[in-house]
Amino acid sequence: MSINRRQFITSSAAAGTGLFLSSLKTFAKPIMQPSQAGYSLLIFATNWGFSGSTDEFCSKAKAEGYDGIEVWWPGNNIERTALFEALKKYNLKVGFLCGSGEKDFVKHEKEFQQAVTEAAKAKPVYINCHSGKDYFTVDQKEKLISHTLSVSAQSEVPIYHETHRGRALYSAPVTAELMKKIPNLKLTLDISHWCNVHESYLGDQEETVSLALERTDHIHARIGHPEGPQVSDPRAPEWKQAVETHLAWWDKVVELKKKTGKQMTFLTEFGPPDYMPTLPYTRQAVANQWDINVHMMEILRKRYV
Repeated sequence: MSINRRQFITSSAAAGTGLFLSSLKTFAKPIMQPSQAGYSLLIFATNWGFSGSTDEFCSKAKAEGYDGIEVWWPGNNIERTALFEALKKYNLKVGFLCGSGEKDFVKHEKEFQQAVTEAAKAKPVYINCHSGKDYFTVDQKEKLISHTLSVSAQSEVPIYHETHRGRALYSAPVTAELMKKIPNLKLTLDISHWCNVHESYLGDQEETVSLALERTDHIHARIGHPEGPQVSDPRAPEWKQAVETHLAWWDKVVELKKKTGKQMTFLTEFGPPDYMPTLPYTRQAVANQWDINVHMMEILRKRYV
């Protein structure tokens, strides 16, 4: 019997409901360990791939049970006004992304510093930096990070640097070098990128991974694998090893936060096409991005209570 693309998507969506329930049962069991006073868990939603307005996005995130949203620091006052009105309306917290796309270091530094400085004045829960470029020198990367340390100290806003391809912390050994040079460097761990960069689950770089976990205060909860930064659907049984591997890393970070009574923040960050695999010719996404991120939120909420 033949099946067309539309039927394939429909049948896959129906099957996904069963996978969702099975995956929740498997991975959403609470990690039972005592928490010191001060430990808290906050989970943020991404607007990456969301096509509606800021108000619509905030409304949907609130309805799903997110604590807040993570978005790029708005580039103008009109966008900022719309954002802060929506945050107040739906009682949501916010974390800001800051970075620059400039390839020239001087221009990049100016744009990056301006964004970080302005964003900190808005007093977000945190700032997550897409810091520098992978081809910048160590001294240039260190200069960008030093500015954020100064801003963080003055504003009391936590500022983190993301382990992201194409950026300063694109690989494990490069990040290890910077962590050793800069004791106060704090990370947003998106270790899915390192899985892709090193074509492995990093079993040969355990010392560096352990140090990175100790420096992590914020996690981008996307599941990667050795050939890509995002599995097609974390609910599918073929990705069980990938999910378990990432959860084991995240468990260690949360354990540290519970022991020290500190805040733990997550962003559910499965992305749209072309992060999300698609069917040939139609570019139809093989799974629903929003549903997957909500699924991840449910796992995190139950596992790290």
